[in-house]
Amino acid sequence: MKNPLWLIVPAAGQGRRMAAAKPKQYLALGEKPIMRHTLERLHAAFPEAHLVLCLDPDDQWFDPGWVPFSRWQRVDGGSERMDSVMQALAAIPAEPEDLVMVHDVARPCVSVADLGLLLSHMQMHPAGALLAMPVADTMKRADDSGASGATEPRDGLWHALTPQGFRFELLCRALDQARANQLMVTDEASAVEALGQYPRLVSGRRDNLKVTHPDDLALANAILAAQQRNS
Repeated sequence: MKNPLWLIVPAAGQGRRMAAAKPKQYLALGEKPIMRHTLERLHAAFPEAHLVLCLDPDDQWFDPGWVPFSRWQRVDGGSERMDSVMQALAAIPAEPEDLVMVHDVARPCVSVADLGLLLSHMQMHPAGALLAMPVADTMKRADDSGASGATEPRDGLWHALTPQGFRFELLCRALDQARANQLMVTDEASAVEALGQYPRLVSGRRDNLKVTHPDDLALANAILAAQQRNS
């Protein structure tokens, strides 16, 4: 790989929508916590990468033994995803053209093949790239009462997934400007888009599930079991 690769995994969230006794990244899938599955999947694709793990300063559940990377560091996460990513970027000695991938800790099912595909697109496209998938369902817009107010055309619409990857200097500049302009960005690509840059959408597998709600745990377990059978 021409440029070093840094992997940023924000894992400071509390996962309140799970209504669990601990943050969702520490809930079990099979015999392992979600975080461990996620880190092992990233390591299978990029064993030589530098991992930056963003954790709550008061985290009491994390076990360093779950980290398979030889080069990694822990940084304090912030109250929002963007805060965690910015603190991770500030903590690493990266060069402007180094590659940075940001991946949700709650996406343990991402495939190694998709990770490799994303990296190849990141290397080719100056504006970066992100895993995504075309919208397949009919899209409804609710009115103020919660009723179906309109059906939205789905042509050209994609679900943004992670990882999302960019060159270090571009990502730093995009997030700095987003904060300065008080933009509400929910992913890194939206901050880059606000600069007038256009990251490449890389079609990823639909089983790259984000564990968010309680019933997602059973689905993630089923996906991991199916992936293991088919590997």
